[in-house]
Amino acid sequence: MTGRDGGAALAPIEGAPVVVLVRPQLADNIGACARAMANGGLFALRLVAPRDGWPQDKAWRNASGADRILDAATVHGTLAEAVADLHHVFATCPRPRHIIKPVLTARGAAAELRAVGARGLRAGVLFGPERAGLDNDDMAAADALVRFPLNPAFMSLNLAQAVMVVAYEWWLADDGTAPRRLMTNETRVATKGEVENFLTHLVAELDGCGFLDNLPKRPGMVRNIRHFFQRGEVTEQELRTLHGVVTELARGRRGQ
Repeated sequence: MTGRDGGAALAPIEGAPVVVLVRPQLADNIGACARAMANGGLFALRLVAPRDGWPQDKAWRNASGADRILDAATVHGTLAEAVADLHHVFATCPRPRHIIKPVLTARGAAAELRAVGARGLRAGVLFGPERAGLDNDDMAAADALVRFPLNPAFMSLNLAQAVMVVAYEWWLADDGTAPRRLMTNETRVATKGEVENFLTHLVAELDGCGFLDNLPKRPGMVRNIRHFFQRGEVTEQELRTLHGVVTELARGRRGQ
């Protein structure tokens, strides 16, 4: 069941934390966790006393191509064994139970995980069993707890969702993607000169058809037209289309 060919060409990323699933119950969920890890660039997966043993075919069927993560996963009899080589351990915890430890959001934990990795130290994040989560003894092995600030009226996440939140925040903490961009496909954003050229064309034809004949209102009407086209990033292709529209409208008027 291990050593499968195919799947995504996944490999460890230096400084990435280890995901430790403590007493996971369903192979399907382990596979879904591997898929979530792959989305966020995490690779190292450790399983502590999986209920149904390991490996399990269902995990690979639910990993959607994250096979290499499952192939490389290791199994440990105890949590202490699973974290023995780590320097920092974080534990996800939906309900802190009278424990005095730092509590981080997933975003805060991601920043600390990045800092730990940058120092050449190894870190791991613990996720508890599907039904009850980590117990107090599990959390005693952690340096800090991670709690997700979700809707207080409904804070229920399945195991893979919890892994996804942490993996996403870890990836985002070092990602340079702009928070907003314009999808231009095969065109580009028009220059101010190109916009001005179009506006000159448009205003000339509006004068020609009599739309701007009201001289007292003309300056304001022209300004409004300019504001409309200058307030966003018009593309070169859009301007060419509009030039064609104005030209055809003018041709139709002259042909009457």
